[in-house]
Amino acid sequence: MDAYRTDESRARLLPEGSGPLDDLALTLPVFLGYHLGVIFLPVRNAADLVTHRLVAFSEYSVVGYAALTIMIGLGYAGALLVLGREQQLRGERFAFVLLEGVVYAVSMRLIAGYVVGRLSLAAVGAEVTWFSGLITSLGAGFYEELVFRVLLFGIGVRVVRRVLGARRGLSALVVTPGWAVVAAGVFSAWHYVGEFGDAFDPRSFVFRWVCGVVFTVIYALRGFAPAVWTHALYDIWVLVLPELGASSVD
Repeated sequence: MDAYRTDESRARLLPEGSGPLDDLALTLPVFLGYHLGVIFLPVRNAADLVTHRLVAFSEYSVVGYAALTIMIGLGYAGALLVLGREQQLRGERFAFVLLEGVVYAVSMRLIAGYVVGRLSLAAVGAEVTWFSGLITSLGAGFYEELVFRVLLFGIGVRVVRRVLGARRGLSALVVTPGWAVVAAGVFSAWHYVGEFGDAFDPRSFVFRWVCGVVFTVIYALRGFAPAVWTHALYDIWVLVLPELGASSVD
């Protein structure tokens, strides 16, 4: 019986998309890495609506903030253990979603690069170090996927289906891809808004739009966690690796 359960759980690593509990478990390293590092940076991801609340709750104490962040991670891991879902914390699951993210990130770069050339998805500030690049990459991966894939696309497509399906008789096969394209366009446009937004450029806009479509497909077919890891790893690729390479040369 135990052997059967082990084989069954391994078989589920790839064929099924991740569910909510899996997603939260598999993205804990991204969430914790970002929140433990962003406190040392002068800026944070614009989609991050949590950090300032944690800072205020910890009464602006760095130690208190770090302890609170770690407690959130331990609390969720403990809840999984209590619920008997400890298999979701297995090392091979994290290794698989990491590998999956690498494959998707490379594929996305090739697809988007084929469309508009070799550009960057991430918004690059005036000064990027390997540390700031790493932390901002983790933040973009977690919070931008939460806002644009889970909320804007995931919840938004249900609303659009109900409205358009009822009023105009459009099928889900038409509405879902259409809304995916619209949501990806909003994701791309968001990079040019605000104090730290990039100057608008049509080529980079299309590049990010294509990447947004790819993220949406990953989210729809595989779940939140693979989309988060793909986004974070891609940003690390374009922000961190060049800095590490330059440091090694120097």
